[in-house]
Amino acid sequence: MMTAEHFWLSVGFLGQAFFSSRFLVQWIASERKKESVIPVSFWFFSIGGGTTLLIYAIYRQDPVFILGQGAGLLVYLRNLYLIRRKQRQLAQAGT
Repeated sequence: MMTAEHFWLSVGFLGQAFFSSRFLVQWIASERKKESVIPVSFWFFSIGGGTTLLIYAIYRQDPVFILGQGAGLLVYLRNLYLIRRKQRQLAQAGT
């Protein structure tokens, strides 16, 4: 039977797994191109991991962890916004 403590540890480990996966994705993309590349999926893994870890940090009531993950989420979302905006600008320039 899973206790509340085991559930929250699972949430924490899941968030850490998402967060760690982004580096694997970035490494594979860079190796394929033979240059440093940050694919869009990196930012989605960052958001997934950051959100899950933020939820875990709130449960743990850890203000340092909450601030760090919350601020990181703003950066990840901003990067996706900038990528989307550039894609729209390129699409409009091509028409």
